[in-house]
Amino acid sequence: MSQLFVPAERPSVYLASKSARRQELLRQLGVDFTQLLMREAAGRRRDVVEEPRKDELPLDYIKRVARTKAAVGWHLMGRRGLAPKPVLAADTDVVLGGAVLGKPKDSTSAAAMLRSLSGQTHQVSTAVAIRWNTQILLAVSSSRVTFRTLADDEIERYVATSEPFDKAGAYAIQGRAASFVSHLDGSYSGVMGLPLFETAEILAKLGFPVL
Repeated sequence: MSQLFVPAERPSVYLASKSARRQELLRQLGVDFTQLLMREAAGRRRDVVEEPRKDELPLDYIKRVARTKAAVGWHLMGRRGLAPKPVLAADTDVVLGGAVLGKPKDSTSAAAMLRSLSGQTHQVSTAVAIRWNTQILLAVSSSRVTFRTLADDEIERYVATSEPFDKAGAYAIQGRAASFVSHLDGSYSGVMGLPLFETAEILAKLGFPVL
């Protein structure tokens, strides 16, 4: 496959993610993108297995997953005969007291996560990786998020909106859960799922400046 690529007026990438939040953030940055979907359905061989290894630290895990997604996405791009563009992938985790809070399985687990975050400060880290030719560049954004104390009834009402589902830590800072956050030390876009400063910096290093 030819590796020649003539940049358009705006950077254009393949996004190895289904996340609507990452799509929104790329649009905010002025980056054109095409989704590069991977096999994720249960019962089929997945393109990327997102499971931590034994004794793997949370930061090491998200960096490994982001790199793997970018590498697999690059391979899929070639296998599908697509025009070469940078492949962008990311992974986010929420950590409270050393424990990783993943995506809630149901309403009960979502409510339990939110109760654990109530009145506490937790860490949100997002790793972003971009593959272009033989290079994979990666950066990590880590932020500290403090929740005010949440009443049981407002947790129940929030869970009933379905917003917590498919969200690490069972909340979306860009949604109704914004009212839960009393303090943010770090990157708002990083907590959403794609740190824009780091993403723009990587694209510029690869020769695709956003401005």
